[in-house]
Amino acid sequence: MIPLDGAKVNASWTPSGAPKHTWSNSLRSGAGRADRPGHRAGQPACFFRRTIRETDVRILLTEQQIQEGVHRLAEKVNDAYHDRPVTVLAVLTGSIVLLADLIRRLTMPLRVGVVQASSYRGKVTTPGPLTINPELMPDIRDRSVLLVDDIFDTGRTLAALAERLRQWEPTSLQSAVLLRKQGRQEVEYQPDFCAFTIPNVFVVGYGLDYDDQYRNLPYLAAVEESDL
Repeated sequence: MIPLDGAKVNASWTPSGAPKHTWSNSLRSGAGRADRPGHRAGQPACFFRRTIRETDVRILLTEQQIQEGVHRLAEKVNDAYHDRPVTVLAVLTGSIVLLADLIRRLTMPLRVGVVQASSYRGKVTTPGPLTINPELMPDIRDRSVLLVDDIFDTGRTLAALAERLRQWEPTSLQSAVLLRKQGRQEVEYQPDFCAFTIPNVFVVGYGLDYDDQYRNLPYLAAVEESDL
């Protein structure tokens, strides 16, 4: 599925106009917030400093680059489905930001639903046992389903979830992810649509978290595990 990738991100690459930043001076938009009312010199300018040591952060994808990638992703989905009605099923919780941006670019009739599935818990950076809770799902029998997730890492989560969803007998089942990590896959299953291929680094932002934090960052940042 490599030809479907919108872009490949190199491990040592830093986007133009997106220099390294420190957790202590800004993680919101790449600009410092020392000018906020009430800020005192020497104070951390945002809450991220409380949980991650002061360290350089590599921005892998800027906000603009992510939006361009999501636009390309939507174009591929539109080309694949045309005017066929689709049920877009997002995997909680990491894909909610992608879901919001993606569906506004889709042109076919669609329904939106969510499913709880996770192999990460709290302060871990490697996947564990998969848990699936389909209680929030809409009915997908005889429906064309697009499964949306934030990242394709080992692939076990998406592969197991797709297998489980087929038990509800959808007409078709395809998947779309924002990110695919290089060299991490442990399954034959591959997503049908992918916006970016990234190196094997731990990332936060744009819905992705560490211990349920940093999902609100508008860009994608790489963090060393030793700094978590």
